[in-house]
Amino acid sequence: MAKGRGRMEPNFDVPEGRVRDRGELDLHLSREDRPGTGDRVAKRGGGAAQRPAKATGRTKGGGAGRSKASGSGRRRRSWLGRLTYATVVLGLWAVIGLAGLIAYHASQLPPIDQLAVPKRPPNIAILASNGSLLANRGETGGRVVSIKELPPYLPRAFVAIEDRRFYQHFGVDPVGILRAIGQNLTRRGVAQGGSTLTQQLAKNLFLTPERSASRKIQEAILALWLEHKYTKDEILELYLNRVYFGAGAYGVEAAAQRYFGKPAKEVSLAQAAMLGGLVQAPSRLAPNRNLPAAQARAAQVLAAMQELGFVPGQDVKVALAQPAKPANARGGGSANYVADLVMDVLDDYVGKFDTDITVQTTVDTGLQAAAERSLTEELNAKGARFNVGQGALVSMRPDGAIRALIGGRDYAQSQFNRATTARRQPGSSFKPFVYLAAVEHGATPDTVREDAPIRIGTWAPENYSHRYEGPVTLRTALAQSLNTVAVRLGQEVGPKAVVQTAQRLGITSPLQANGSIALGTSEVTLLEMVGAYGAFANGGTGVIPYVVTAVKGQDGKVLYKRADSGLGRVISADADGMMNAMLHETFVSGTGKKADIPGWDLAGKSGTTQDYRDAWFLGFSGSLVTGVWLGNDDGELTKKVTGGNLPAEVWKTYMTQALKGQTPVPLPGLNRWRRAPETTASVASAAPGAPPGILGQIFGEPDAPAPRPAAPVRRAQKDDRNFIEKLFGLGD
Repeated sequence: MAKGRGRMEPNFDVPEGRVRDRGELDLHLSREDRPGTGDRVAKRGGGAAQRPAKATGRTKGGGAGRSKASGSGRRRRSWLGRLTYATVVLGLWAVIGLAGLIAYHASQLPPIDQLAVPKRPPNIAILASNGSLLANRGETGGRVVSIKELPPYLPRAFVAIEDRRFYQHFGVDPVGILRAIGQNLTRRGVAQGGSTLTQQLAKNLFLTPERSASRKIQEAILALWLEHKYTKDEILELYLNRVYFGAGAYGVEAAAQRYFGKPAKEVSLAQAAMLGGLVQAPSRLAPNRNLPAAQARAAQVLAAMQELGFVPGQDVKVALAQPAKPANARGGGSANYVADLVMDVLDDYVGKFDTDITVQTTVDTGLQAAAERSLTEELNAKGARFNVGQGALVSMRPDGAIRALIGGRDYAQSQFNRATTARRQPGSSFKPFVYLAAVEHGATPDTVREDAPIRIGTWAPENYSHRYEGPVTLRTALAQSLNTVAVRLGQEVGPKAVVQTAQRLGITSPLQANGSIALGTSEVTLLEMVGAYGAFANGGTGVIPYVVTAVKGQDGKVLYKRADSGLGRVISADADGMMNAMLHETFVSGTGKKADIPGWDLAGKSGTTQDYRDAWFLGFSGSLVTGVWLGNDDGELTKKVTGGNLPAEVWKTYMTQALKGQTPVPLPGLNRWRRAPETTASVASAAPGAPPGILGQIFGEPDAPAPRPAAPVRRAQKDDRNFIEKLFGLGD
């Protein structure tokens, strides 16, 4: 073929090398037959004409004659290429598979643009009158705290032990995961987790505690979202307020209060380390359940903090030398009875709320502690001997502000509030309402009535002593708790008048208007009775017992503030003075004498129900009204517990502490109607053979108008009375 662009005729001659055995054509392409190859060959070696063996030469069998050198180089490049190719393909498929897996699990979550951190259940912080915390109520057990409120070492404790690369990673920490895998393989078990604080927060906020690969993938997705949405400090703050510490405490504030009895901002370094280590296994490491394990874990936290430079080594040495210990558990404290009462009435003051609130109360922490000690120590010392297992105490100012409230012997054992909920027969402690009705119908403390047997239908009430004194003044009859006189007065004024008088003073429980109402057979609560006695103490104004003074929102906004309120005047000043004079005589010569506190004018009344089932003592000064009830939840009879013995002892122990250091306050109207000491005598004579003035006080009888004995005789009588009082106590 000529050179140039001339016409080229087709040539169908088959080259000799293209014929196979049996005349078949060899149609395989050689390297030179491929497009462009000839040019490259020509350039490298001067053209096919110069190397015909390589260009067209093939041995029989279709290319078996290729050079060994060329075949060897091709095989080496194919192995490396195949490996690279396989790696790339597998990597691409892995990425595609991972993307699909992530997309699938992401589809199970709410859309990203709709994700939001769920609101934390609101906490109700219940404060004492001085602003100290009494108790928390709500699902979390503590309020939300800002990270700025906390000492720097507290959040660092969690970072050091839970996620030391917290400030470097993007929500998921590959380095931490590899380190955890290495640790676990080395120790042949799950020794270390790979979850970051952000992942733990994501789990707490959005997911269930389920352990599965699916949940871990969703956890990682949500962690990335949190890191995109919030700063590191915001994430750490959310974590500290949401993580569970055991014992119903969610958040570091609740945990600090639960285990150390103090706010989180006041915890020490040793306590912070213990809290930081606690989240790994709250039930196993709780310091109130397993203190050695909790302290050992805290030591690990301190070592990690020192290693990371979070705290100086000297501070770590001090913390290790003085490890944290749990405070006395608040959960069983009597303040929880107050908190329960607050929760019962809170709906009356505020509507629905979705943020933390603070409730200010009237309760005095010192008086609350004194009341709890007085009740529990008495029951611990004498409860078994007298077969009495429970008790309650309410103490309030004369305006109705509750200063102490004990609803039972031990809140941890029983949350039933016997002060506010339990209705019991008040016995003779109900008699002041009968006497007040009589005074309002014209009687006075010096009015005389007959102490003698009385019968109403088939009912024939008797005195506690089963003895009768004949004509006695109302002052003496109330002080000595003579049943027949109270029943006569009730019949004179009418049972309905007695019921109306009690209701006017604040008794809200249903009352039966019958003859036995005079002896306190209708059931009432201790809180009602103390509130009603408050009208005697304040000069005749009816009171409504209250415990809440203010409610504030998380932002400090006042949601409720108590305004002065009451029932108005319910007793005339003159009638109140007469009642106080008669009730004061209880402490002078009656059933409350052993509860007297020198230097104070006191008034009150004891009460004992049929067969010694319930025992009451209610009394007041001009500044404080207190009531005590003792008995058994199942109504089992006590062993002769009367209002004048064990309840009076509890009352005196508490009131002595409560009034200590205060200036005595006079009782309203008392001085006008007070009986002079030298005229203290009954209009009745002592029973024949009874020692003058001794057994009468013990068995509910009036003093005999006997001549004053000589000094040696008086001392002997005093010694006898002290002995008998210690042995039997005073009756009603």
